[in-house]
Amino acid sequence: MAKNILIVFSSFDGHTINICEHILKNLQTNHYPKLMNLKDVKKSDLEEAEKIIVGASIRYGDHHKDLYSFIKKYKDIIEVKENAFFSVNAVARKPEKNKPETNPYIKKFLKRTSWEPKELGVFAGKIDYPKYNFFDKQMIRLIMWITKGPTDPKKTYEFTNWNDVDEFTRKIV
Repeated sequence: MAKNILIVFSSFDGHTINICEHILKNLQTNHYPKLMNLKDVKKSDLEEAEKIIVGASIRYGDHHKDLYSFIKKYKDIIEVKENAFFSVNAVARKPEKNKPETNPYIKKFLKRTSWEPKELGVFAGKIDYPKYNFFDKQMIRLIMWITKGPTDPKKTYEFTNWNDVDEFTRKIV
Protein backbone atom coordinates (compact mmCIF):
# COMPACT_ATOMS: atom_id res chain seq x y z
CA MET A 1 0.00 0.00 0.00
CA ALA A 2 1.35 3.41 -0.97
CA LYS A 3 2.34 5.71 1.87
CA ASN A 4 2.89 9.41 2.30
CA ILE A 5 6.57 9.56 3.20
CA LEU A 6 8.29 12.73 4.34
CA ILE A 7 12.05 12.86 3.86
CA VAL A 8 13.61 15.62 5.96
CA PHE A 9 17.23 16.68 5.49
CA SER A 10 19.91 18.74 7.18
CA SER A 11 22.92 19.21 4.91
CA PHE A 12 26.07 21.30 5.19
CA ASP A 13 27.36 20.95 1.63
CA GLY A 14 24.57 19.27 -0.33
CA HIS A 15 25.62 15.62 -0.39
CA THR A 16 22.95 14.60 2.12
CA ILE A 17 20.42 16.18 -0.25
CA ASN A 18 21.82 13.98 -3.05
CA ILE A 19 21.32 10.90 -0.87
CA CYS A 20 17.79 12.01 0.02
CA GLU A 21 16.98 12.59 -3.65
CA HIS A 22 18.24 9.09 -4.44
CA ILE A 23 15.96 7.65 -1.74
CA LEU A 24 13.07 9.79 -3.03
CA LYS A 25 13.57 8.50 -6.57
CA ASN A 26 13.53 4.90 -5.34
CA LEU A 27 10.33 5.49 -3.36
CA GLN A 28 8.39 7.27 -6.13
CA THR A 29 7.41 4.04 -7.85
CA ASN A 30 5.20 2.79 -5.02
CA HIS A 31 4.79 5.68 -2.60
CA TYR A 32 4.19 9.42 -2.31
CA PRO A 33 7.47 10.81 -1.01
CA LYS A 34 8.10 14.46 -0.28
CA LEU A 35 11.55 16.01 0.35
CA MET A 36 11.96 19.01 2.67
CA ASN A 37 14.72 20.95 4.38
CA LEU A 38 14.11 20.57 8.10
CA LYS A 39 14.19 24.37 8.41
CA ASP A 40 11.01 24.50 6.30
CA VAL A 41 9.07 21.67 7.96
CA LYS A 42 5.87 22.57 9.78
CA LYS A 43 3.92 20.50 12.27
CA SER A 44 1.26 19.85 9.62
CA ASP A 45 3.87 18.33 7.26
CA LEU A 46 4.78 15.81 9.93
CA GLU A 47 1.17 15.10 10.85
CA GLU A 48 0.26 14.37 7.21
CA ALA A 49 3.12 11.91 6.76
CA GLU A 50 2.71 8.22 7.50
CA LYS A 51 6.47 7.72 7.62
CA ILE A 52 9.19 10.24 8.44
CA ILE A 53 12.79 9.79 7.34
CA VAL A 54 15.39 12.20 8.71
CA GLY A 55 18.84 12.43 7.11
CA ALA A 56 21.62 14.65 8.40
CA SER A 57 25.29 15.27 7.79
CA ILE A 58 28.22 15.90 10.11
CA ARG A 59 30.57 18.88 10.18
CA TYR A 60 33.44 19.02 12.65
CA GLY A 61 32.16 16.09 14.65
CA ASP A 62 28.52 17.03 15.11
CA HIS A 63 25.20 17.28 13.35
CA HIS A 64 23.82 20.79 12.77
CA LYS A 65 22.27 22.45 15.82
CA ASP A 66 19.02 22.88 13.86
CA LEU A 67 18.68 19.09 13.73
CA TYR A 68 18.74 18.87 17.52
CA SER A 69 16.16 21.67 17.78
CA PHE A 70 13.97 19.94 15.19
CA ILE A 71 14.04 16.61 17.03
CA LYS A 72 13.37 18.28 20.38
CA LYS A 73 10.42 20.22 18.95
CA TYR A 74 8.80 17.38 17.00
CA LYS A 75 9.98 14.19 18.70
CA ASP A 76 6.52 13.36 20.06
CA ILE A 77 5.00 13.49 16.56
CA ILE A 78 7.87 11.61 14.91
CA GLU A 79 7.90 8.80 17.46
CA VAL A 80 4.28 7.79 16.89
CA LYS A 81 4.88 7.46 13.15
CA GLU A 82 6.95 4.95 11.24
CA ASN A 83 10.33 6.66 11.22
CA ALA A 84 13.98 6.33 10.29
CA PHE A 85 17.17 8.31 10.74
CA PHE A 86 20.43 8.25 8.84
CA SER A 87 23.68 10.12 9.30
CA VAL A 88 26.12 11.06 6.55
CA ASN A 89 29.75 11.37 7.59
CA ALA A 90 33.25 10.74 6.27
CA VAL A 91 34.10 8.49 9.22
CA ALA A 92 31.64 5.97 7.77
CA ARG A 93 34.10 5.39 4.92
CA LYS A 94 35.89 3.06 7.34
CA PRO A 95 34.45 -0.48 7.48
CA GLU A 96 34.57 -0.55 11.28
CA LYS A 97 32.47 2.64 11.50
CA ASN A 98 29.92 2.21 8.70
CA LYS A 99 27.13 0.61 10.74
CA PRO A 100 24.76 2.45 13.09
CA GLU A 101 25.95 0.41 16.06
CA THR A 102 29.62 1.24 15.39
CA ASN A 103 29.39 4.82 14.14
CA PRO A 104 30.35 7.34 16.85
CA TYR A 105 28.15 10.11 15.43
CA ILE A 106 25.01 7.97 15.45
CA LYS A 107 25.73 6.97 19.05
CA LYS A 108 26.30 10.60 20.05
CA PHE A 109 23.12 11.75 18.28
CA LEU A 110 20.93 9.07 19.87
CA LYS A 111 22.30 9.76 23.33
CA ARG A 112 21.85 13.51 22.97
CA THR A 113 18.28 13.35 21.61
CA SER A 114 16.90 10.30 23.45
CA TRP A 115 15.10 9.53 20.19
CA GLU A 116 14.93 5.87 19.26
CA PRO A 117 14.32 5.73 15.51
CA LYS A 118 12.68 2.54 14.31
CA GLU A 119 15.32 2.23 11.56
CA LEU A 120 18.87 3.57 11.47
CA GLY A 121 21.36 4.05 8.68
CA VAL A 122 24.77 5.58 8.20
CA PHE A 123 26.42 6.45 4.91
CA ALA A 124 29.88 7.61 4.04
CA GLY A 125 29.76 11.14 2.73
CA LYS A 126 31.78 13.27 0.38
CA ILE A 127 34.81 15.50 0.77
CA ASP A 128 34.74 18.27 -1.84
CA TYR A 129 37.92 20.25 -1.19
CA PRO A 130 37.59 22.63 -4.19
CA LYS A 131 34.18 23.74 -2.89
CA TYR A 132 35.35 24.63 0.63
CA ASN A 133 36.55 28.01 1.82
CA PHE A 134 40.17 28.27 2.98
CA PHE A 135 39.46 27.61 6.66
CA ASP A 136 37.16 24.63 6.09
CA LYS A 137 39.56 23.16 3.53
CA GLN A 138 42.48 23.29 5.97
CA MET A 139 40.47 21.97 8.92
CA ILE A 140 39.00 19.10 6.95
CA ARG A 141 42.42 18.26 5.49
CA LEU A 142 43.83 18.13 9.02
CA ILE A 143 41.01 15.86 10.18
CA MET A 144 41.46 13.63 7.15
CA TRP A 145 45.24 13.50 7.68
CA ILE A 146 44.73 12.47 11.32
CA THR A 147 42.23 9.78 10.27
CA LYS A 148 44.40 8.64 7.34
CA GLY A 149 42.01 9.92 4.71
CA PRO A 150 42.69 11.73 1.41
CA THR A 151 44.08 15.26 1.66
CA ASP A 152 44.65 16.52 -1.90
CA PRO A 153 42.99 19.97 -1.84
CA LYS A 154 42.36 19.89 -5.59
CA LYS A 155 40.22 16.77 -5.53
CA THR A 156 36.73 15.65 -4.58
CA TYR A 157 36.26 12.30 -2.85
CA GLU A 158 32.89 10.61 -2.74
CA PHE A 159 32.76 7.69 -0.32
CA THR A 160 29.04 6.90 -0.52
CA ASN A 161 28.16 3.28 -1.22
CA TRP A 162 24.94 3.71 -3.20
CA ASN A 163 24.10 0.02 -2.79
CA ASP A 164 23.96 0.65 0.97
CA VAL A 165 21.57 3.55 0.34
CA ASP A 166 19.38 1.30 -1.81
CA GLU A 167 19.39 -1.43 0.85
CA PHE A 168 18.41 1.12 3.53
CA THR A 169 15.56 2.32 1.30
CA ARG A 170 14.26 -1.23 0.86
CA LYS A 171 14.53 -1.84 4.60
CA ILE A 172 12.54 1.25 5.61
CA VAL A 173 9.49 0.63 3.41
